[in-house]
Amino acid sequence: MRRLRIGVIYGGRSSEHAVSLASAAAIFANLDRERYEPVPIRIAQDGRWTLAEHPPTLESAAETTELARVERGRAGRSAREVHLLAHPSDETMLKVERGVGADTGSHDSGHAIVDALTLDVIFPIVHGPYGEDGTLQGLLELANIPYVGAGVLASAVGMDKAVMKVLFAARGLPIVQHDVVLRRDWQTDRLGIVSGLAERLRFPLFVKPANLGSSVGISRAEDRDTLSTAVDLAAEFDRKILVEEGVTPCREIECAVLGNNTPETSVPGEIIPSRSFYDYEAKYLDDQSEIVIPATLTPEQTNEVRRLAIAAFRAIDGAGMARVDFLLERGTDRIFVNEINTLPGFTTISMYSKLWAASGLSYPALLDRLIALATERHAEKQESRTSVS
Repeated sequence: MRRLRIGVIYGGRSSEHAVSLASAAAIFANLDRERYEPVPIRIAQDGRWTLAEHPPTLESAAETTELARVERGRAGRSAREVHLLAHPSDETMLKVERGVGADTGSHDSGHAIVDALTLDVIFPIVHGPYGEDGTLQGLLELANIPYVGAGVLASAVGMDKAVMKVLFAARGLPIVQHDVVLRRDWQTDRLGIVSGLAERLRFPLFVKPANLGSSVGISRAEDRDTLSTAVDLAAEFDRKILVEEGVTPCREIECAVLGNNTPETSVPGEIIPSRSFYDYEAKYLDDQSEIVIPATLTPEQTNEVRRLAIAAFRAIDGAGMARVDFLLERGTDRIFVNEINTLPGFTTISMYSKLWAASGLSYPALLDRLIALATERHAEKQESRTSVS
């Protein structure tokens, strides 16, 4: 059987660049070479696409920052550009080898060798904006090539926490009280916005950039002063800021979803953060947080979490994979859908893969399923007419 050529796109322009490198390293280490031929396609932090000389490798999550620095340096020296053809074609990408001047060692844009690169499936593992927000997925749709994960709409909604909650509410899913602040309004009426939020919502509040993942820019606010500081921080990362009522005390429950039209769920797991909440430092920079899989829940709670996970997945028209995060209020046992992540962290020690491992699906088998789901969904889309004649 001919091996499928899998283009793994990683890196990207967002603050989650290093997280993407870690996810890609796990994919390259676990793709079955008898079935697949992986191709490393790196997006540098300046947005340029190159064909990496070597795929990323990673020994531990603590090395992600250093790895990102090394990758940035390599990108600056590389002349192996790749350009996706944004139209249906037997040739997926063009490889451009820039000429190198003999005297200066610099790249000579006047001399270049162009060659074609044909891929069977794209595995985009670019976390954050310009990767999991629908922008990259839109480009892949123009190219009409199968790709792993959610489509344009689900990716965009899954990134925008404010719009996500609108769809969750429309489907009757339980969500916390929240409000949205625009950066431009914040810059002109700080005091008025703080007063309004304090009147409408109950402290403590969690303040987040609406369009960012990996807990970047998230703060807990206990009063008006810390609320103002928290909005300032979130506004550094996004023009839209989400302010939510805290569910305290609570348990943080997560559930993985896999599938297209008939999605399946993993066993739920629980995060016991080392800090007041599961922020970036707790996720990536210390090893004190505890993960419990399966989560200690009653059968009724487990069934409800899994039911809500599929409901959230369908509410945004998800495909391929997603991780749904929940807040379980202590004392009342009320379950709130916190958010859905259409491109969760994807290392072998990330919560998504660990949940599936605990459910009987190994990491290599998970890769097989995701690639199969990508080709299945692509084939289904080809059944739609593109002409009235």
